[in-house]
Amino acid sequence: MENAASAPVRPPLKVILCAPRSFCAGVVRAIETVERALAMYGPPVYVRHEIVHNRYVVESLKAKGAIFVEELDEVPDTDAPVVFSAHGVPKSVPDEASRRKFFALDATCPLVTKVHREAEIHHRRGREILLIGHDGHPEVVGTMGQLPPGSVTLIETLAQADSYVPTDASKLAYVTQTTLSIDDTAEIVERLKQRFPDIVGPHKEDICYATTNRQEAVKQVAPRVDLMLVVGAPNSSNSQRLREVAERCGCPRAFLVQRAADLDWSVLANVKTLGITAGASAPEILVEELVEACKARFAVTIETVLATNEDVFFPLPRPLRGNEAAA
Repeated sequence: MENAASAPVRPPLKVILCAPRSFCAGVVRAIETVERALAMYGPPVYVRHEIVHNRYVVESLKAKGAIFVEELDEVPDTDAPVVFSAHGVPKSVPDEASRRKFFALDATCPLVTKVHREAEIHHRRGREILLIGHDGHPEVVGTMGQLPPGSVTLIETLAQADSYVPTDASKLAYVTQTTLSIDDTAEIVERLKQRFPDIVGPHKEDICYATTNRQEAVKQVAPRVDLMLVVGAPNSSNSQRLREVAERCGCPRAFLVQRAADLDWSVLANVKTLGITAGASAPEILVEELVEACKARFAVTIETVLATNEDVFFPLPRPLRGNEAAA
Protein backbone atom coordinates (compact mmCIF):
# COMPACT_ATOMS: atom_id res chain seq x y z
CA MET A 1 0.00 0.00 0.00
CA GLU A 2 1.39 3.39 -1.01
CA ASN A 3 2.01 5.61 2.02
CA ALA A 4 1.29 9.31 2.19
CA ALA A 5 4.96 10.21 1.97
CA SER A 6 5.34 8.57 -1.44
CA ALA A 7 2.04 9.81 -2.89
CA PRO A 8 2.56 12.22 -5.78
CA VAL A 9 2.18 15.88 -4.88
CA ARG A 10 -0.66 17.43 -6.81
CA PRO A 11 0.10 20.91 -8.15
CA PRO A 12 -2.06 23.75 -6.80
CA LEU A 13 -4.92 25.04 -8.94
CA LYS A 14 -7.30 27.85 -8.12
CA VAL A 15 -10.70 27.37 -9.77
CA ILE A 16 -12.93 30.41 -10.15
CA LEU A 17 -16.53 29.45 -10.90
CA CYS A 18 -18.64 31.98 -12.80
CA ALA A 19 -22.17 32.52 -11.56
CA PRO A 20 -24.79 32.45 -12.91
CA ARG A 21 -23.96 29.50 -15.19
CA SER A 22 -25.69 26.43 -16.62
CA PHE A 23 -29.45 26.11 -17.12
CA CYS A 24 -31.64 29.16 -17.64
CA ALA A 25 -35.40 29.26 -17.05
CA GLY A 26 -36.18 28.64 -20.74
CA VAL A 27 -34.02 25.52 -20.83
CA VAL A 28 -35.50 24.23 -17.56
CA ARG A 29 -38.99 24.72 -19.02
CA ALA A 30 -38.09 22.91 -22.26
CA ILE A 31 -36.55 19.89 -20.55
CA GLU A 32 -39.40 19.68 -18.03
CA THR A 33 -41.87 19.83 -20.93
CA VAL A 34 -40.43 16.60 -22.35
CA GLU A 35 -40.09 14.95 -18.94
CA ARG A 36 -43.63 15.87 -17.88
CA ALA A 37 -45.04 14.68 -21.20
CA LEU A 38 -43.25 11.34 -20.74
CA ALA A 39 -44.60 11.05 -17.19
CA MET A 40 -48.18 11.96 -18.13
CA TYR A 41 -48.57 10.17 -21.46
CA GLY A 42 -45.76 7.60 -21.45
CA PRO A 43 -43.21 7.07 -24.20
CA PRO A 44 -42.69 7.79 -26.94
CA VAL A 45 -42.61 11.57 -26.96
CA TYR A 46 -41.36 12.98 -30.25
CA VAL A 47 -39.14 16.07 -30.16
CA ARG A 48 -38.42 18.16 -33.23
CA HIS A 49 -34.74 19.12 -33.20
CA GLU A 50 -32.57 18.86 -30.08
CA ILE A 51 -34.73 20.19 -27.23
CA VAL A 52 -31.66 22.20 -26.19
CA HIS A 53 -28.15 22.08 -27.63
CA ASN A 54 -26.55 19.65 -25.23
CA ARG A 55 -25.63 16.02 -25.94
CA TYR A 56 -25.90 14.94 -22.28
CA VAL A 57 -29.44 16.32 -22.02
CA VAL A 58 -30.53 14.78 -25.33
CA GLU A 59 -29.11 11.35 -24.48
CA SER A 60 -30.73 11.46 -21.01
CA LEU A 61 -34.14 12.17 -22.54
CA LYS A 62 -33.65 9.48 -25.19
CA ALA A 63 -33.05 6.98 -22.39
CA LYS A 64 -36.42 7.96 -20.89
CA GLY A 65 -38.30 7.45 -24.16
CA ALA A 66 -37.94 10.68 -26.16
CA ILE A 67 -37.44 10.29 -29.91
CA PHE A 68 -35.64 13.16 -31.60
CA VAL A 69 -36.32 14.07 -35.23
CA GLU A 70 -35.15 16.93 -37.41
CA GLU A 71 -38.45 17.39 -39.26
CA LEU A 72 -42.06 16.34 -38.68
CA ASP A 73 -42.09 14.13 -41.76
CA GLU A 74 -40.01 11.70 -39.68
CA VAL A 75 -42.88 11.37 -37.18
CA PRO A 76 -45.42 8.63 -37.97
CA ASP A 77 -49.14 9.26 -37.62
CA THR A 78 -49.48 9.16 -33.85
CA ASP A 79 -51.40 10.30 -30.78
CA ALA A 80 -48.11 10.73 -28.89
CA PRO A 81 -47.00 14.24 -27.90
CA VAL A 82 -44.81 16.12 -30.37
CA VAL A 83 -42.62 18.78 -28.75
CA PHE A 84 -41.11 21.83 -30.46
CA SER A 85 -37.65 22.75 -29.13
CA ALA A 86 -36.71 25.77 -27.01
CA HIS A 87 -35.23 27.57 -30.03
CA GLY A 88 -38.62 28.14 -31.68
CA VAL A 89 -39.89 26.97 -35.07
CA PRO A 90 -41.12 28.52 -38.32
CA LYS A 91 -44.91 28.84 -38.61
CA SER A 92 -44.87 26.05 -41.18
CA VAL A 93 -44.09 23.56 -38.39
CA PRO A 94 -47.18 24.08 -36.17
CA ASP A 95 -49.21 24.37 -39.38
CA GLU A 96 -48.01 20.91 -40.44
CA ALA A 97 -48.60 19.54 -36.94
CA SER A 98 -52.16 20.87 -37.04
CA ARG A 99 -52.76 19.41 -40.50
CA ARG A 100 -51.60 16.00 -39.30
CA LYS A 101 -53.63 16.38 -36.07
CA PHE A 102 -50.60 15.96 -33.81
CA PHE A 103 -50.80 16.66 -30.09
CA ALA A 104 -48.22 19.45 -30.24
CA LEU A 105 -46.48 20.95 -27.22
CA ASP A 106 -44.55 24.16 -27.82
CA ALA A 107 -41.43 24.37 -25.63
CA THR A 108 -40.20 27.57 -27.33
CA CYS A 109 -38.55 29.84 -24.77
CA PRO A 110 -40.95 32.70 -23.95
CA LEU A 111 -38.15 35.18 -24.64
CA VAL A 112 -37.82 33.80 -28.18
CA THR A 113 -41.60 34.00 -28.58
CA LYS A 114 -41.33 37.68 -27.59
CA VAL A 115 -39.00 38.26 -30.56
CA HIS A 116 -41.46 36.44 -32.85
CA ARG A 117 -44.30 38.72 -31.71
CA GLU A 118 -42.16 41.83 -32.20
CA ALA A 119 -41.35 40.79 -35.77
CA GLU A 120 -45.03 40.17 -36.51
CA ILE A 121 -46.01 43.61 -35.18
CA HIS A 122 -43.33 45.34 -37.28
CA HIS A 123 -44.53 43.44 -40.35
CA ARG A 124 -48.14 44.47 -39.77
CA ARG A 125 -47.00 48.08 -39.54
CA GLY A 126 -45.32 47.85 -42.91
CA ARG A 127 -41.72 47.92 -41.74
CA GLU A 128 -38.74 46.16 -43.27
CA ILE A 129 -37.23 43.95 -40.58
CA LEU A 130 -33.56 43.31 -39.90
CA LEU A 131 -32.70 40.30 -37.76
CA ILE A 132 -29.30 40.44 -36.08
CA GLY A 133 -28.22 36.83 -35.69
CA HIS A 134 -26.31 33.84 -37.04
CA ASP A 135 -27.32 32.22 -40.31
CA GLY A 136 -28.70 28.70 -39.94
CA HIS A 137 -29.16 28.78 -36.16
CA PRO A 138 -32.54 27.19 -35.29
CA GLU A 139 -33.68 30.34 -33.48
CA VAL A 140 -32.93 32.48 -36.54
CA VAL A 141 -34.68 29.98 -38.84
CA GLY A 142 -37.70 30.06 -36.53
CA THR A 143 -37.84 33.85 -36.29
CA MET A 144 -37.49 34.39 -40.04
CA GLY A 145 -40.12 31.70 -40.57
CA GLN A 146 -42.77 33.68 -38.69
CA LEU A 147 -43.25 35.91 -41.73
CA PRO A 148 -43.53 35.55 -45.52
CA PRO A 149 -40.23 34.96 -47.37
CA GLY A 150 -38.31 38.18 -47.95
CA SER A 151 -39.87 40.02 -45.00
CA VAL A 152 -36.78 39.63 -42.81
CA THR A 153 -33.16 40.35 -43.74
CA LEU A 154 -30.42 38.69 -41.69
CA ILE A 155 -27.53 40.90 -40.51
CA GLU A 156 -24.56 38.96 -39.13
CA THR A 157 -21.72 41.49 -39.29
CA LEU A 158 -20.85 45.18 -39.18
CA ALA A 159 -20.01 44.96 -42.88
CA GLN A 160 -23.53 43.79 -43.65
CA ALA A 161 -24.94 46.59 -41.49
CA ASP A 162 -22.86 49.02 -43.58
CA SER A 163 -23.91 47.62 -46.95
CA TYR A 164 -27.63 47.11 -46.31
CA VAL A 165 -29.86 49.28 -48.50
CA PRO A 166 -33.51 49.52 -47.36
CA THR A 167 -36.44 50.20 -49.64
CA ASP A 168 -37.61 52.93 -47.27
CA ALA A 169 -35.30 54.02 -44.44
CA SER A 170 -38.25 55.57 -42.61
CA LYS A 171 -39.93 52.16 -42.29
CA LEU A 172 -37.23 50.01 -40.75
CA ALA A 173 -37.05 47.88 -37.60
CA TYR A 174 -34.65 45.40 -36.04
CA VAL A 175 -34.88 42.40 -33.72
CA THR A 176 -32.08 40.14 -32.48
CA GLN A 177 -31.34 36.51 -31.72
CA THR A 178 -31.52 36.07 -27.93
CA THR A 179 -28.15 34.31 -27.46
CA LEU A 180 -25.71 36.73 -29.10
CA SER A 181 -22.66 38.52 -27.73
CA ILE A 182 -23.96 41.67 -26.04
CA ASP A 183 -20.99 43.70 -27.25
CA ASP A 184 -21.08 42.50 -30.87
CA THR A 185 -24.81 43.17 -31.06
CA ALA A 186 -24.41 46.64 -29.54
CA GLU A 187 -21.86 47.55 -32.24
CA ILE A 188 -24.19 46.45 -35.04
CA VAL A 189 -27.21 48.20 -33.50
CA GLU A 190 -25.20 51.40 -33.06
CA ARG A 191 -24.11 51.29 -36.70
CA LEU A 192 -27.68 50.75 -37.87
CA LYS A 193 -28.90 53.68 -35.75
CA GLN A 194 -26.17 55.90 -37.17
CA ARG A 195 -27.18 55.01 -40.72
CA PHE A 196 -30.93 54.91 -40.13
CA PRO A 197 -31.95 57.27 -37.30
CA ASP A 198 -35.62 56.29 -37.63
CA ILE A 199 -35.02 52.55 -37.16
CA VAL A 200 -37.31 51.02 -34.53
CA GLY A 201 -35.89 48.62 -31.96
CA PRO A 202 -37.44 46.39 -29.32
CA HIS A 203 -39.11 48.01 -26.31
CA LYS A 204 -36.99 45.75 -24.11
CA GLU A 205 -33.64 44.26 -25.13
CA ASP A 206 -34.04 41.02 -27.11
CA ILE A 207 -30.85 39.41 -25.79
CA CYS A 208 -32.13 37.31 -22.92
CA TYR A 209 -31.35 37.86 -19.25
CA ALA A 210 -29.46 34.55 -19.03
CA THR A 211 -27.16 35.40 -21.93
CA THR A 212 -26.47 38.81 -20.38
CA ASN A 213 -25.84 37.45 -16.88
CA ARG A 214 -23.54 34.64 -17.97
CA GLN A 215 -21.50 36.96 -20.15
CA GLU A 216 -21.22 39.50 -17.33
CA ALA A 217 -19.86 36.85 -14.95
CA VAL A 218 -17.30 35.78 -17.54
CA LYS A 219 -16.24 39.41 -18.05
CA GLN A 220 -15.52 39.69 -14.32
CA VAL A 221 -13.54 36.44 -14.15
CA ALA A 222 -11.68 36.48 -17.49
CA PRO A 223 -8.91 38.97 -16.53
CA ARG A 224 -8.09 36.93 -13.40
CA VAL A 225 -7.52 33.49 -14.95
CA ASP A 226 -4.95 31.80 -17.18
CA LEU A 227 -7.56 29.66 -18.92
CA MET A 228 -11.36 29.61 -19.16
CA LEU A 229 -13.27 26.38 -19.75
CA VAL A 230 -16.83 26.78 -21.01
CA VAL A 231 -18.97 23.68 -20.54
CA GLY A 232 -21.22 23.52 -23.56
CA ALA A 233 -21.88 22.05 -26.99
CA PRO A 234 -20.21 23.27 -30.19
CA ASN A 235 -23.62 24.07 -31.71
CA SER A 236 -24.71 26.07 -28.64
CA SER A 237 -24.69 29.75 -29.60
CA ASN A 238 -24.68 31.06 -26.05
CA SER A 239 -21.79 28.75 -25.09
CA GLN A 240 -19.69 29.85 -28.08
CA ARG A 241 -20.34 33.48 -27.18
CA LEU A 242 -19.08 32.86 -23.61
CA ARG A 243 -15.82 31.54 -25.03
CA GLU A 244 -15.46 34.61 -27.27
CA VAL A 245 -16.27 37.00 -24.40
CA ALA A 246 -13.62 35.38 -22.19
CA GLU A 247 -10.90 35.86 -24.80
CA ARG A 248 -12.03 39.40 -25.57
CA CYS A 249 -12.00 40.38 -21.89
CA GLY A 250 -8.43 39.41 -21.05
CA CYS A 251 -8.32 35.62 -20.71
CA PRO A 252 -5.30 34.30 -22.66
CA ARG A 253 -7.11 31.10 -23.72
CA ALA A 254 -10.69 29.86 -23.63
CA PHE A 255 -11.97 26.47 -24.72
CA LEU A 256 -15.36 24.85 -25.12
CA VAL A 257 -15.61 21.39 -23.54
CA GLN A 258 -18.69 19.13 -23.58
CA ARG A 259 -17.68 17.24 -20.43
CA ALA A 260 -14.61 16.31 -18.39
CA ALA A 261 -13.91 13.11 -20.36
CA ASP A 262 -13.51 15.19 -23.54
CA LEU A 263 -10.88 17.55 -22.11
CA ASP A 264 -7.26 17.39 -23.27
CA TRP A 265 -5.68 17.89 -19.86
CA SER A 266 -2.42 19.06 -21.41
CA VAL A 267 -4.06 22.47 -21.89
CA LEU A 268 -3.87 22.91 -18.10
CA ALA A 269 -0.07 22.62 -18.05
CA ASN A 270 1.31 25.69 -16.24
CA VAL A 271 -2.21 26.94 -15.47
CA LYS A 272 -2.39 28.34 -11.94
CA THR A 273 -5.87 29.87 -12.08
CA LEU A 274 -8.74 28.30 -14.03
CA GLY A 275 -12.10 29.85 -14.80
CA ILE A 276 -15.13 27.61 -15.35
CA THR A 277 -18.55 28.51 -16.64
CA ALA A 278 -21.32 26.73 -18.54
CA GLY A 279 -23.71 27.71 -21.28
CA ALA A 280 -27.41 28.03 -20.54
CA SER A 281 -28.12 24.62 -22.09
CA ALA A 282 -25.45 22.73 -20.10
CA PRO A 283 -26.53 21.02 -16.86
CA GLU A 284 -24.73 21.86 -13.61
CA ILE A 285 -23.86 18.18 -13.13
CA LEU A 286 -21.32 18.54 -15.96
CA VAL A 287 -19.68 21.46 -14.16
CA GLU A 288 -19.51 19.38 -10.98
CA GLU A 289 -18.00 16.53 -12.99
CA LEU A 290 -15.31 18.86 -14.37
CA VAL A 291 -14.48 20.23 -10.92
CA GLU A 292 -14.16 16.70 -9.51
CA ALA A 293 -11.85 15.76 -12.39
CA CYS A 294 -9.71 18.78 -11.54
CA LYS A 295 -9.58 17.71 -7.90
CA ALA A 296 -8.27 14.30 -8.94
CA ARG A 297 -5.31 15.96 -10.64
CA PHE A 298 -4.69 19.15 -8.66
CA ALA A 299 -4.85 20.56 -5.15
CA VAL A 300 -7.91 22.67 -5.88
CA THR A 301 -9.16 25.77 -4.11
CA ILE A 302 -12.49 27.17 -5.28
CA GLU A 303 -13.87 30.69 -5.47
CA THR A 304 -17.25 31.70 -6.93
CA VAL A 305 -17.77 35.07 -8.59
CA LEU A 306 -21.46 36.01 -8.62
CA ALA A 307 -22.51 38.62 -11.19
CA THR A 308 -26.19 38.58 -10.21
CA ASN A 309 -28.88 36.35 -8.72
CA GLU A 310 -31.46 34.79 -11.02
CA ASP A 311 -35.03 33.98 -9.99
CA VAL A 312 -36.79 33.76 -13.36
CA PHE A 313 -39.45 31.06 -13.81
CA PHE A 314 -41.51 30.15 -16.88
CA PRO A 315 -44.62 27.94 -16.51
CA LEU A 316 -44.95 24.77 -18.56
CA PRO A 317 -47.22 24.62 -21.64
CA ARG A 318 -50.83 24.64 -20.46
CA PRO A 319 -51.67 20.97 -21.19
CA LEU A 320 -48.87 19.89 -18.83
CA ARG A 321 -49.78 22.02 -15.83
CA GLY A 322 -51.21 19.95 -12.99
CA ASN A 323 -52.90 16.64 -13.72
CA GLU A 324 -55.86 17.82 -15.80
CA ALA A 325 -54.33 16.57 -19.07
CA ALA A 326 -53.96 13.06 -17.71
CA ALA A 327 -57.69 12.72 -17.09
